[in-house]
Amino acid sequence: MVAVIQEAWISGAATRKVDDLVHAMGLSGISKSTVSKLCKDIDERVGEFLNRLLTGDWPYVWLDATYLKQRQGGRIVSVAAIIAVAANTEGRREIIGLGIGPSEAETFWTDFLRSLRGRGLDGVKLVISDAHTGLKAAISRVFEATWQRCRVHWMRNALAHVSKGQHTVVAAAIRQAFEQPDRAHAAET
Repeated sequence: MVAVIQEAWISGAATRKVDDLVHAMGLSGISKSTVSKLCKDIDERVGEFLNRLLTGDWPYVWLDATYLKQRQGGRIVSVAAIIAVAANTEGRREIIGLGIGPSEAETFWTDFLRSLRGRGLDGVKLVISDAHTGLKAAISRVFEATWQRCRVHWMRNALAHVSKGQHTVVAAAIRQAFEQPDRAHAAET
């Protein structure tokens, strides 16, 4: 039952909904404080994960953000949820950082990237992201690494200039160009 309550909480269920779920399971109910106690373990484990030391070299780092709605001071506001995924020298990928902030401003990205460095992120050679100006500035401020635009974002931007009826054909041509071993072969495509 604890796992069900924790899963409902992670999914964003309100305490009242968790109580309804417990009733549906044939139990007498659950208080807000009990739900909080049961879910405190999740917060601690997430905190440990997000603050763990990063050892070794992580030559490839992918950065991205999305906007979510969050309750703050009795209001629902839009916040930037940012993520960093990296691959180490053995090729193992893992999430190395998550952050929530008011926007994708350069200062927010810079603080986030510096916190990753502070936890031991080292050996970064290539950072892949969208072309957000604040993010690119933060990358150059924190890392001495090459920056590359994410193919997914590049494709979305390219397809925005093509009629919907042509998306499939144009996307296939672009994918074919990306699959070539070098610029000369891509030009032949």
